[in-house]
Amino acid sequence: MTTQAELALLTLLAEQPYHGYELEHVIEARGMRAWTEIGFSSIYYLLKKLENEGLIESRLEEGRRGPARKVYAITPAGQEQLRAAIVEALTTPRRCYTPLLLGIANLPTIPAAEAVAALRQYVAALDERLAHIRARWETQKPLPYFVEALFTYSIALIQTERDWVETFIAQVEANNGGNVSGTNVGGI
Repeated sequence: MTTQAELALLTLLAEQPYHGYELEHVIEARGMRAWTEIGFSSIYYLLKKLENEGLIESRLEEGRRGPARKVYAITPAGQEQLRAAIVEALTTPRRCYTPLLLGIANLPTIPAAEAVAALRQYVAALDERLAHIRARWETQKPLPYFVEALFTYSIALIQTERDWVETFIAQVEANNGGNVSGTNVGGI
């Protein structure tokens, strides 16, 4: 199974060959970290892994200034893996393991006022993330419909989560943190 980060790199290398530093700039410029997990420090590790798997290949390219750089390109096997990973991503829902759920499962261990304050901070952080994504979206318009979808999907998820947390805050306040010690928390 291809990880999100590997899929992101294969997607970019399917567009054109890049060297590692260029990939970092493209990821940053497109705001890809808002919707996929790919860290700067993992790019070269993943490139080596993908190359060892035969999904990409590299060649040395003489630099205009400085030493030669490795330029990476997708292979036919990489194209097939990319196609399969895209189909899998579009057909298979994944579980989301958010720390928020762990916090809610353990809510009875802290005072209601502390829980409400923490949840309000969570809402504020969601508001900041919404503002950031909306600003990135505006600076990049016009965009192809499928790129627009990345932004609208992210905004819809964050807005829905924000609304849900606000409703949950009201429940916590209404219950005044009612004593639910020993309550068995079921699985989802």
